[in-house]
Amino acid sequence: MDIRETLKDKSRIIIKIGSSSLTHPQTGALDLTKLEILIREICNIKNMGKDVILVSSGAIAVGSRSAGFQRKPKKLEEKQACAAIGQAQLMMIYQKLFAEYGHMAAQVLMTKNTITNDESRRNAYNTFQELLKLDAIPIVNENDTVSTYEIQFGDNDTLSALVSSLVGADLLILLSDIDGLFTDDPHRNPDAEFIHVVESLNEDLMKMGKGTTSSVGTGGMSTKLSAARIATSSGADMIIANGKDFHIIHKLLLGENLGTLFLGKKDHTFSLEEYLHSINK
Repeated sequence: MDIRETLKDKSRIIIKIGSSSLTHPQTGALDLTKLEILIREICNIKNMGKDVILVSSGAIAVGSRSAGFQRKPKKLEEKQACAAIGQAQLMMIYQKLFAEYGHMAAQVLMTKNTITNDESRRNAYNTFQELLKLDAIPIVNENDTVSTYEIQFGDNDTLSALVSSLVGADLLILLSDIDGLFTDDPHRNPDAEFIHVVESLNEDLMKMGKGTTSSVGTGGMSTKLSAARIATSSGADMIIANGKDFHIIHKLLLGENLGTLFLGKKDHTFSLEEYLHSINK
């Protein structure tokens, strides 16, 4: 059996969307056409009887646009204020669009403490389980508004991998402004080769992480490879793919050879609790 064919059978899927995939590059405003396609794709997955959790960036980008910033704010207090404005706007649009297709969206805002504190992590797990039982679609983001170090630490690649591990997902899809993993930076090296499948992550692969070319998002390739290590060690497959066209979601789930597929291999020595405590030091 083609290894991509197994993606058809995934039942609990995490989809992470980067800021650059949600906004118009010229203005920074939300791309509502793309957003509607995203919602339709997710609703169709739900209609197939699968669980879906969306990890969505974009609060600061949307809020800074509404607040009149010409470029991404740099001061912490500006970022937090923009996150407060943008998160409310994002959720309002998400809930409206999901409702139009007969589905219910739920907001889950997480801080570092949510996942490093044992009791908070258990509560988060129980909340996710209950939301999925209620057939809701959890929409997750970092709580940038109130968490001083969250924006400095934060990238939703890592957050989506941690959520994947927490809820026992079997597939994590990272959609960004890149096609997947190359042997070198394709913008600088025309001979860089595309990597379709990664069977196991080694140190050479981890060193391939490059800085992001996007002026909107925060996560580069290095954060995506770190996310792959968390997700695959927890037993989930992970895909890095281009979010230019959100129709790619159903194509990936049909087993089409798009993006870079990292094969999940449960590492019984990997402990989410130990990993979380290590990043909190």
